[in-house]
Amino acid sequence: MQAPLYQVKAEFFRMLGHPVRIRVLELLQHGPVSVRDLLADIEIEPSSLSQQLAVLRRSGIIVSIREGSTVRYALAGGDVAELLRAARRILTELLTGQNQLLTELQQADAPATLHTTR
Repeated sequence: MQAPLYQVKAEFFRMLGHPVRIRVLELLQHGPVSVRDLLADIEIEPSSLSQQLAVLRRSGIIVSIREGSTVRYALAGGDVAELLRAARRILTELLTGQNQLLTELQQADAPATLHTTR
């Protein structure tokens, strides 16, 4: 029996739910990147990066490209980059809303502060 679509989607987002995996995907948006360059940008242990790359590779989101002794990774398709851009837009909207609320709260507190200091 096949899993319901919502469950498959949840597994997909769970697979993305690791900061190192998100950072790798962000770095790969601009084209293939070598493991050495990923290590320099992410600054984690090689074994940890290897583990996270394996998860992304098994899921089919990234592919490895061997060029001599160098292994480079690339996004398997452009949809992942679009998903990351959509996430950035959503987060920007959420944070903008929070900043507006914070400003309103601070402005609402300003007169109260003036009255308590007199």
